[in-house]
Amino acid sequence: MKRLYRSHTDKKVAGICGGLGEYLGVDPTVVRLGTVIIGLLTAIFPVVIGYVIAWIIIPEAPVSVTQ
Repeated sequence: MKRLYRSHTDKKVAGICGGLGEYLGVDPTVVRLGTVIIGLLTAIFPVVIGYVIAWIIIPEAPVSVTQ
């Protein structure tokens, strides 16, 4: 089962868009562009609130330790 995590490797602020891109199997840049476009269309405030809530709710990806 696939789980949604915040990305460690592909993050600009909190890794939300990077993790969502990995989960959906699309380029995280497309997710970021969509977020910016939706933010501009909705006067930014709802997107910022949603991003902060996602930052709190979505867990960070577990760090895999290889020896």
